Amino acid sequence: MVLNLISKFLDLKRLDWKYVVVRTVSNTLILGAIIYATSAFWEVGRQELLYTYRRLRGVEFTVDTPATDSGTGGDQGGGGSAWSPFAALLAKPTPLKVAPVSEEFGVIIEKIGVNAPVVEDINMANKAEYLAALEHGVAHAKYTAKPGQVGNCYLFAHSALDFWNYGPYGAVFNLLRKLEPGDRVVIFYRGERFDYEVEEKEVVSGFDVSPLLRTYATPHLTLQTCDPPGVALNRLVVTAKLKQ
Repeated sequence: MVLNLISKFLDLKRLDWKYVVVRTVSNTLILGAIIYATSAFWEVGRQELLYTYRRLRGVEFTVDTPATDSGTGGDQGGGGSAWSPFAALLAKPTPLKVAPVSEEFGVIIEKIGVNAPVVEDINMANKAEYLAALEHGVAHAKYTAKPGQVGNCYLFAHSALDFWNYGPYGAVFNLLRKLEPGDRVVIFYRGERFDYEVEEKEVVSGFDVSPLLRTYATPHLTLQTCDPPGVALNRLVVTAKLKQ
């Protein structure tokens, strides 16, 4: 009788031990999944909250419409149009609310919180080269136009959920999809500021290189990233035209 009780007690202890192990492993896996999901979506959530905050405040980041003087005095150059120094001052672009991280080559998109350096002349056909460049900012495609020049100035960057695998700029273009026609994209290049106005937004196949090969008779800017964020299945492409 005593032996039977001891045997049952030992069996029960074994079951309790197995239950504790299984429960501990299960809880650890669940907790790990929660931590991973939180980490993966933290940056996206932060950017979305800041974007929503700016929209609720009614802040607009569109390209300025040049002001004109409707007065009658001061005809300049025999063209019959009125001009004043006040109109010239008003025609200057609105000051940015952030200081550019690079005036040598940098991109600012205030609407979506982008303020990043640009790494110039990166070979898009060399994976090791462009991945190394994207750890330091946005990349400028080699053989494409420079800011302000006639042609297609092509910039590309990450939009990744697991941004920690891609460096500090792994999520820089996560909100690129929020841009709409009329929005402003500011490029600094060698100390000069260039204001571009978004014209269109499109999604193309990941193997479609036509946006890179487009030619323009005017200064244009193309921004490219993965779509959806973290997936290389498609490419989100935003096209803008210089408005200065």
